[in-house]
Amino acid sequence: MSEKIELLDEVDQVLGPNKELNFAFLLYVLMLLILVAIFTFPKIYIQQQIYLKSREIAKLQSEYETLKEENRLIKSSVESIKFKNQILDTLF
Repeated sequence: MSEKIELLDEVDQVLGPNKELNFAFLLYVLMLLILVAIFTFPKIYIQQQIYLKSREIAKLQSEYETLKEENRLIKSSVESIKFKNQILDTLF
């Protein structure tokens, strides 16, 4: 039985002593997390703002295209009405 305990003790010595977590290590990890957050959150915010603005621009661009097409149709309608008025004026 003592050989077994002796063998386990030697294995523990080979694998290394257990490292205990202390307050300094906790502070180091917290500072590292804060540093990562400082660099990632602005990037995420900026990317989100770019995405929202691009959606807004796409919406406005589609509205612009629709209004442009509607303007073209109205112009052709006005031309048609002008032509009819000119022909009717020449008949009377």
